[in-house]
Amino acid sequence: MFLDQAIVEFDRGLKTVFASARSVRATPGATLSEAPLDASERSHAAGLMRINHCGEVCAQALYQGQSLTSRDPLIRESLREAAHEETEHLAWTEQRLAELGSTKSALNPLLYLGALSFGVLAGVLGDEWNLGFLAETERQVEAHLDGHLRELPAQDQRSRAIVAQMRLDEIRHAEAAVNLGAAELPAPVKGAMRLAAKVMTTAAYRI
Repeated sequence: MFLDQAIVEFDRGLKTVFASARSVRATPGATLSEAPLDASERSHAAGLMRINHCGEVCAQALYQGQSLTSRDPLIRESLREAAHEETEHLAWTEQRLAELGSTKSALNPLLYLGALSFGVLAGVLGDEWNLGFLAETERQVEAHLDGHLRELPAQDQRSRAIVAQMRLDEIRHAEAAVNLGAAELPAPVKGAMRLAAKVMTTAAYRI
């Protein structure tokens, strides 16, 4: 049983990092016309979308690690549902990167392993802290997406539509975690999470 589960989880990780994700929902902004972008605007938009794609890879790893160590079946199911929507985010951001003529981050495998470790640790600490970690992660992601909506070229409506829908989904995930009993994380932990996110986003923008 353990070996079977380990194989399933390993396969899930490989697909997250190396395979192209699929989305049930239509890609937000898919019907909008492609706006003209100069080289600088296109490069900046691609860098931001690469950050978002990398963030979704990390989200998959976090949810996977958290669900593996969660003790509550309801919480495990909630994590799986959130992970499903994050898979759609993966598909949307990967598609947009291709449209912008760019590629995914080369750091994805390394960051996936790091996020998976954090997820396992969060689950081991107990479900209240597990959910607290999830809620705070989603709040910080929401803040990042707010920043991207300010930074993306105004005419790049296709990228902006994707980011806007991702933001709405992340808000719902945070609210769901709070409703399930998320604990409020200590300020130093939140600060450490913001620092780690800063390192990740700075690197993923370029690599």
